[in-house]
Amino acid sequence: VQLQASGGGLVQAGGSLRLSCVASGSTFSPMLMGWFRQTPGKDREFIGSISWNMGGTDYADSVKGRFTISKDNAKNTVYLQMNSLKPEDTAVYYCASRRFGRSAFEKWGQGTLVTVSS
Repeated sequence: VQLQASGGGLVQAGGSLRLSCVASGSTFSPMLMGWFRQTPGKDREFIGSISWNMGGTDYADSVKGRFTISKDNAKNTVYLQMNSLKPEDTAVYYCASRRFGRSAFEKWGQGTLVTVSS
């Protein structure tokens, strides 16, 4: 399975952006799909996750109420809708998948850069 993230770009503060993550390859049936972000010199930060089967979501406090994760199982795609963007949201955003029985996210996309200008 390969994950391909896209949709990053430059946006003004207060604006919106939607990222996509498409899974390709063999049968795709993870337990969770997650979004993370990273800025230079900092650890990768968990943003949120969605249950692939049930659709339940979980978000970091830093994005709660502004970001929404959704999915389209038929398209093997997970989305990250980002609203009310702030300059501190500037980062490389990664999607990842975690299988049943695993304690960590295993497959990672290549990352897509989001830049929020003030």
